[in-house]
Amino acid sequence: MEQGLTRAVAAPRLSAAARRRQLREKAVAGFITLMAFTGIAALVLIIVFVAKEALTLFTDADARHEASLSKMFLAQEGRYPFRWQPVSDTPKVSMIPLFVGTLKITLVSMLVAVPMGVFSALFVAEFAPRRLRELLKPVIELLAGIPSVVLGFFALMVLSPMVKDLFHLDRPLNGTLAGLALALAIVPVIFTVSEDALTAVPRSYREASLALGATLWETAWKVVLPAAAPGILAACVLGFGRAIGETMIVLMASGNADIVSWNLGDSARSLSATIAAEMGEVVVGSPHYALLFFIGVELFIFTFVLNMAASAWTKKVLQRLTGSAS
Repeated sequence: MEQGLTRAVAAPRLSAAARRRQLREKAVAGFITLMAFTGIAALVLIIVFVAKEALTLFTDADARHEASLSKMFLAQEGRYPFRWQPVSDTPKVSMIPLFVGTLKITLVSMLVAVPMGVFSALFVAEFAPRRLRELLKPVIELLAGIPSVVLGFFALMVLSPMVKDLFHLDRPLNGTLAGLALALAIVPVIFTVSEDALTAVPRSYREASLALGATLWETAWKVVLPAAAPGILAACVLGFGRAIGETMIVLMASGNADIVSWNLGDSARSLSATIAAEMGEVVVGSPHYALLFFIGVELFIFTFVLNMAASAWTKKVLQRLTGSAS
């Protein structure tokens, strides 16, 4: 009796059509898996390549002498302690003006783009009539499809005289102009992700708030916006990443001067624009060549740390909203 119960049951034979469907599903699953690992492998190879080229700064004696860490990050003797002139007779390789220029331009762009993108998304998601929403959303998202060089040209030819006259600035190309032009590229990113986060808030939240006597504005500001906070933060992080890595707009509108100045009317030079401007003329294998790759590593580390911090903050906000914090 027991031998009969433990006897292996023969698997049912599949029809020819079922076997073909099974093989097709395995092939599709294998193709999708291959594509996913190809993307990951490409990312790893890019990181390894950039880090390998930058490593020359620490392994080559001439490169260490010309571009040591102290020369990159500490004040040097002379009238101008922080300069970026890597091809002069006495190379100066201070990263400080590049950091200051990058942060200055990014700050201006985020100050403009975050409120514009978030409140536009809030209006479209909560207040706009259906027809107006169907018009506004694609128009704003259309900005994301405009090439950076077109936005840079627009800033150069149209925005520059307007900004110079409006703020009474001495230089036509400056940090304010670059930040404002950069905001045009960031707004659709922040708007799209924020609008998705706001519309994903359950309708029951709104109905409960309105049933308690809150107005539409109070419901949007005190209920919907906090509930969508993690998604909105993710939108801001994506916008920040776009701003700090954007090249062409900054290259055309910032003036590219290695000045250590927090004055928004002065010209500025960013990390990404420096790579774009100098990579085409640099001697391959030289200390200057390794320096440009080192700037790429700095950009990667900065973005990675920011994303990790934003992710941790988002989890903390989610725990507080759901009441699961210890």
